[in-house]
Amino acid sequence: MSTLFEIFTWLFLAYGLIISASYLFSAVFAFFEIRSYKRSYNLTNEISLLQSSNLPKISILAPAYNEEANISENVRSLLTVNYPGYQIVIINDGSKDHTLQKLIEDFHLVEDDTLHYKPIPSKPIRKIYKSIHQAFNNLTVIDKENGGKADALNAGLNISAHDIVCCIDVDCVLEQDALLKLIKPFLNNKKKVIASGGIIRIANSCVIEDGKIIEVKVPDTFLAKVQILEYFRAFLMGRMAWSKVDGLLLISGAFGMFDKKVAIEAGGYNTKTVGEDMELLVRMRKMMRHKKQKYAVGFIPDPLCWTEVPQKWKILYRQRNRWTRGTAETLWLHRDMLFNPKYKVLGMLSTPYWLFFEWLAPIIEFLGIIFFIVLCALGLINWVYAISFFTVVYSFSVLFSITSLFFEEYSFQQYKKPKDLVKLAGVALLEPFLYHPFVMWAAIRGNIDLLRKKKTWGEMSREGLSSKKKT
Repeated sequence: MSTLFEIFTWLFLAYGLIISASYLFSAVFAFFEIRSYKRSYNLTNEISLLQSSNLPKISILAPAYNEEANISENVRSLLTVNYPGYQIVIINDGSKDHTLQKLIEDFHLVEDDTLHYKPIPSKPIRKIYKSIHQAFNNLTVIDKENGGKADALNAGLNISAHDIVCCIDVDCVLEQDALLKLIKPFLNNKKKVIASGGIIRIANSCVIEDGKIIEVKVPDTFLAKVQILEYFRAFLMGRMAWSKVDGLLLISGAFGMFDKKVAIEAGGYNTKTVGEDMELLVRMRKMMRHKKQKYAVGFIPDPLCWTEVPQKWKILYRQRNRWTRGTAETLWLHRDMLFNPKYKVLGMLSTPYWLFFEWLAPIIEFLGIIFFIVLCALGLINWVYAISFFTVVYSFSVLFSITSLFFEEYSFQQYKKPKDLVKLAGVALLEPFLYHPFVMWAAIRGNIDLLRKKKTWGEMSREGLSSKKKT
């Protein structure tokens, strides 16, 4: 029995060392990628692009469900984005409040009877509206039966007028030059670019006026603060590193740009998974490999989009539960890619990593905790070694978060006050004890719900990002 316990101990240790090494490698790759971007960035080039008449036109797709309180302000924010030619498509996904009525009244909408081809199935569209006001002539509103976010985006793909689509959450706040930066991979690449993503930042407690971020502030609540660190690690270090090795499997559903023809050819968004953003990108990449066509997925290490994160534990639980189910569903749907050399980096590195160190990580960690409790009960713990091990793990966790803060300061310095960085560093000390166990448990329950074939998103109510005056 002691030999069996020893084998499990070494297995858990090996797993921990491998995942720690992967974090170190991701930090190194991300650093060089950010440095390369900073050196190549040129404001003059952006100004020239803005004045160009040859930029591809973009359709912005924004599903909306029960967004009556903020929908008009959110649309006005989108209307102020700096880009030569773009269309805004708001998809009212069967809202039960007055979302549609607010749009009709505030933007002078009238019914548009133009026929549209529907290459992707979606729930029935009731009506399509266009504005008679010249200032809003690039606004289209779709009113359809409720079918969920994926179904709403498919309706948007069908109706959109341009070859490049940008899919966003309607309550996000975009930087004024967000489209201009996100389109760059489509312009500066010898390969066919099928998708492009950017960094998502947290808008909680920020000062917002007229749909613009006026002042970046650290949120008031611990839960929002700790998610800032989490987003730093995920975007500045994680996705930057995957972009460097061409292994990116996920572009955030909050803000991503796609080649519409490729997205439609791949079948559009999958309405049977709760991780539709990840699943679509994986399917598009898989399709391009089958066609043996060279392609690329771009990623911009710039804070292009600001979103609200959960500030209540029960809402965060539902979100992370859904993320877990979405990851598992995507990996299962595309299990033939796993360790398949035909898919190169995706098959030999990306999907194995997501399997073992994203989906299985909370399960293995939970089993490790149970294993430790069993050893304690049997009196088989060497406490000197155990305390030393936990000290190393805790120190590494805190150091990794502090490193992500360094990356933020090295790159874009959104948090300019020293006291803000001190606050975030203090949160990094508490995160392993207060936040991480909760997220792990939400993931465990997500796997249980997956086995129970739960498909719902769960209510994701928000506090709202209505305009806040600078004080």
